[in-house]
Amino acid sequence: MGKLSKDSCVGVIGAGTMGSGIAQLAASFGHKVIMYDANTAVLKQASEKLQKSLDGLVQKGKITEVVAKSTIANIHNASSFNEFAQCHLIIEAVIEEINVKQEIFKKLEQIITVDCVLATNTSSLSVTSIAASCSNAQRVVGIHFFNPATIMPLVEIVPGIATDKSVVSESRALIDTWNKTTVIVKDTPGFIVNRVARPFYGEAIRIYEEGIADFATIDWAMKEIGGFKMGPFELMDFIGNDINFKVTETVWTQLFYDNRYKPSLTQKRLYEAGFWGRKKSRGYYSYAEGSIMPEPNKDKVLGEEIFMRIIAMLINEAYDAWYLKIASKGDLDLAMTKGVNYPKGLIKWSEEIGLKKVMNKLLQLHGLYLEDRYRPSLLLQKLAQN
Repeated sequence: MGKLSKDSCVGVIGAGTMGSGIAQLAASFGHKVIMYDANTAVLKQASEKLQKSLDGLVQKGKITEVVAKSTIANIHNASSFNEFAQCHLIIEAVIEEINVKQEIFKKLEQIITVDCVLATNTSSLSVTSIAASCSNAQRVVGIHFFNPATIMPLVEIVPGIATDKSVVSESRALIDTWNKTTVIVKDTPGFIVNRVARPFYGEAIRIYEEGIADFATIDWAMKEIGGFKMGPFELMDFIGNDINFKVTETVWTQLFYDNRYKPSLTQKRLYEAGFWGRKKSRGYYSYAEGSIMPEPNKDKVLGEEIFMRIIAMLINEAYDAWYLKIASKGDLDLAMTKGVNYPKGLIKWSEEIGLKKVMNKLLQLHGLYLEDRYRPSLLLQKLAQN
């Protein structure tokens, strides 16, 4: 593969929130960017939003007018795939449908040079499976940004089974020059963040469904006792219940219906109703004008119980990911602090709480529910015994 550098031309497919964010990021670091979307109206809206966003940054004094103008000048809206022929790296950021992504990569291979790197921004689909649609799967890699791509520091670099090592190293080196924190992740469903974070949402919903506490109380417990910036229901409404539900469903099905990742009917019904959170003015909470947020039950004992149950499940996921070599111990903690703003890395957090205390909580839950959902990771068991 040809070396990626600051002079590389970057293609972006998909001009939605994620795609346009990646385009802005690359352009702000001096790359010529070719941006395409099959929906020309979306492409036009992306350009208008980008101009507005940059104008706002100039007014706040965060960037200069020169930087804003050069960023805009570096982005070219393409009318067809043929314009990607000049690109050295193309990042796909379209809908999370594997057939759509495979078809895009097939088309691109007819146009691009032999040295061009093809990247997918998928958050939960198999990079290996996407790459299998290409005649040269060695050039395909996962480069997973977090929303908003211009602000969130973490990027997961995900090699497929066939990905050439030089493609991984070159891609990582380039993204590092964009002031991002990169981690190398095994090609498994959800990678690090979207896999390890599942219990933050799933266990919170389970606690609500059992009638132990309402949304506001669970959110309060995780913020007040756990130190999280947002509670699970606030965060799901912020991310979008459409996105969060689909990621949960994808991870669950791709891991052969492992009970630990099973989606909830509560979230499915919200998804079906179109209660997707802030963007629809209704999710777990109402965001309509004049709405008042419900008051939590600030019972400290209840709050501690909620926090301990969710954090034990999160820690268990982190240890399982470490045990299965999905990522290194350091990258696992880095990913959770940089990718989803957790107060601490989960492995470090477990050492502060005490591994035996975490194990005892999991064993208590497992004994109570008799569900595989609460099985402790083998690595956590071994380390807790020592």
